[in-house]
Amino acid sequence: MSDTHSHSAAFARGSLLPPEPPPARSVGAVGWLRQNLFSSWLNAALTLLSLALLTWLLAAVLPWIVQSSWTASSLSECRAQIRTAFGPEASGACWAVIRERWAQLVFGFYPSEIYWRPVLAFGIALGGMAPVLFPGVPRRALYLSVAAPFLVPWLLWGGTVWLPVAVALGFALGYVAYRIVDAVAGTLPGTIAAALVPVLWWLWLAGPAAGQLQAVLPLGIEPVSSRDFGGFMLSITIGVTAITLSLPFGILLALGRQSRMFIVKSLCVGVIEFVRGVPLITLLFVAWLLLNYFMPPDTNFDIVLRVIIMVTLFASAYVAEVIRGGLAALPRGQYEAADALGLDYWKAQRLIVMPQALKISIPGIVSTFIGVFKDTTLVSIIGLLDPVGFSNSIRADVNWNGIVWELYGFIAALFFVFCFSMSRYSMYLERRLRTERR
Repeated sequence: MSDTHSHSAAFARGSLLPPEPPPARSVGAVGWLRQNLFSSWLNAALTLLSLALLTWLLAAVLPWIVQSSWTASSLSECRAQIRTAFGPEASGACWAVIRERWAQLVFGFYPSEIYWRPVLAFGIALGGMAPVLFPGVPRRALYLSVAAPFLVPWLLWGGTVWLPVAVALGFALGYVAYRIVDAVAGTLPGTIAAALVPVLWWLWLAGPAAGQLQAVLPLGIEPVSSRDFGGFMLSITIGVTAITLSLPFGILLALGRQSRMFIVKSLCVGVIEFVRGVPLITLLFVAWLLLNYFMPPDTNFDIVLRVIIMVTLFASAYVAEVIRGGLAALPRGQYEAADALGLDYWKAQRLIVMPQALKISIPGIVSTFIGVFKDTTLVSIIGLLDPVGFSNSIRADVNWNGIVWELYGFIAALFFVFCFSMSRYSMYLERRLRTERR
């Protein structure tokens, strides 16, 4: 206030008041509770009702979880220990079954002396995914991302080291075929050659070439049969591989469905509609019974690889439709802007169209991935022992016959950790890519 105004007015404050703290009811924990849980009489009633229900559930479940046994060797011994410790009418969880059978639930029948191999394989897989999922990871880790698809299967299945080398050589041959055919006949024949040459190499030449190299320079580790795979190791192997492969295949199917070339569009539409119209369990039975009929004679096609192919195909069809929705949501001006910049088709898709379509499609893609990971439990129907299959085997043991909640609770908790982690990562990715609001 100026001195002139203070002399002419009946009352005028000569200085500003010091700032006062906000009301205690609107800040801190009290403010959060008032704003989120007691903002209205309906919200308050729902909060009190929820608290009563939660209290009732915890009062019923917590004693069962805490009054437990960890050292028994059978269900009857477990119940006897609980009654001795907590009273004749007490009942509690028998976590001893988890302590005794955790190795089977995690590794299946994998040889115990080489548990380090699946542990190292999944560590390499996580290390390979880290630079792709998190931009803060040093770019040098991308070398591990390139090597992981070949190292992880070799560590899990074992055998000669020359087989993953021969598989990697297929990609190199595909690149060479693309460069040669593209220079001679154009992009489309080059792309077809890049896809066809590796497949032919893997089907007929990779195996004999690896065998010859192994005869000359024997290098390898102990092989492990797919029948020894089981538990969460099997679910993670199928789920992570299918999730990783279904995204690029889904992108190609989505682009093919929008292609102006009639044959490419018809093939992609046919694959997507056929796979979406068939239940996953049917595809698993095809992998189990029929897929070997399409292979060359005397081919012993691994059952886990067959299942991975079918689950990947199933997930790719759904991912393709989710990405097609993202492509349809883009304004027409984005495509016209790419044309105005003089970009060819693949550069326009890579630099302008697909980044925006994928950003729009993140929630749907992650929902598909979570569903695929949970659907890996269906492999127990074709004889592979995933965690649910192993729980049935454990309950068939006379010592643990009748135990249910402990096994299914343990399996559900681990599945929740994986699925919740994927959900939280998708939320992190959405926040990081929300560039229009910065």
